[in-house]
Amino acid sequence: MTKATAVRQLLRTLAVALLVLVIAPCAAHAQGFVSPFIGYDFGGDSGCPEITGCQEKNLNVGVAVGSLGTVTGTELEFAYARNFFGDIPKASSSVLTLMGNVMVGPRFGPAQPYGLIGLGFIKTRVDFSAAGLLESSNRHFGWDIGGGLIVFLGRNVGLRGDIRYFHSFQDLDILGISLGETKLDFGRAAAGLVFRF
Repeated sequence: MTKATAVRQLLRTLAVALLVLVIAPCAAHAQGFVSPFIGYDFGGDSGCPEITGCQEKNLNVGVAVGSLGTVTGTELEFAYARNFFGDIPKASSSVLTLMGNVMVGPRFGPAQPYGLIGLGFIKTRVDFSAAGLLESSNRHFGWDIGGGLIVFLGRNVGLRGDIRYFHSFQDLDILGISLGETKLDFGRAAAGLVFRF
């Protein structure tokens, strides 16, 4: 993939994410929110094969911003994880996601369960040498789907937990060699704070 193609993909992803945030149906009294979170990736291509009983739970951190009403909402989410593919001798890896999501979930008092679906950008990177001289990266469009629960502890602060599944549209390649019908996929479990404004 050329640098120009990667830039075009990034711009298209940002345009899709902004479009989702602007035109998605939201309740008239939706409130903005910021939600920093921490979690770990599991399953699929991650270094942690299952959600439980995994020894290599590598940290995934990020933040989501958006608006949330009594039934619908939208968010733009950015997340980053180091050592995504697990501990590889003399190599390091990472995954970065930028997703625009539509959220649906009715509010029941202080609790709001929700489901979400979205489109965005997934970038993986593997450095095969300490000096970064031998590097492989993939920049792809992808989608995510998931659900979770927000519990508001007061008017403006809450706790959030969710599980999401990410999947790329294009096949992975290593050092320019396509792995053929191998699309990046993984799950993520995360928890965080929600600040409404």
